[in-house]
Amino acid sequence: MNTSYYARSAKHPNAVSIAGRAPEWYHGRQYKKLAPPLWVFKKYKEDGDHVYYTEHYQKEVLDKLDPQKVFEELGAHAVILCYETPDKFCHRHLVAKWLSEKLGISITEL
Repeated sequence: MNTSYYARSAKHPNAVSIAGRAPEWYHGRQYKKLAPPLWVFKKYKEDGDHVYYTEHYQKEVLDKLDPQKVFEELGAHAVILCYETPDKFCHRHLVAKWLSEKLGISITEL
């Protein structure tokens, strides 16, 4: 499994968007179960508080999901996509860390 962002990997055959809203031009697979709640996303865009975002994303999204089931639904070769470039804070990195820790798997950024 890998992570990436739309501008780099949207056309990858195993691309899976985990954003609340993918770009209009993206026509690939989507997995909305990992999308941040809109209110968490909006608050982060207003104040840039990574700690608040991480805590609430964990509580509101990840804690409610079974990591093994998520992995199986995404597929071992999935490329998890969102908007941000690798050097910026993004929930796909939180998902990768969560899956890595819970399942003992390696997830890398393309």
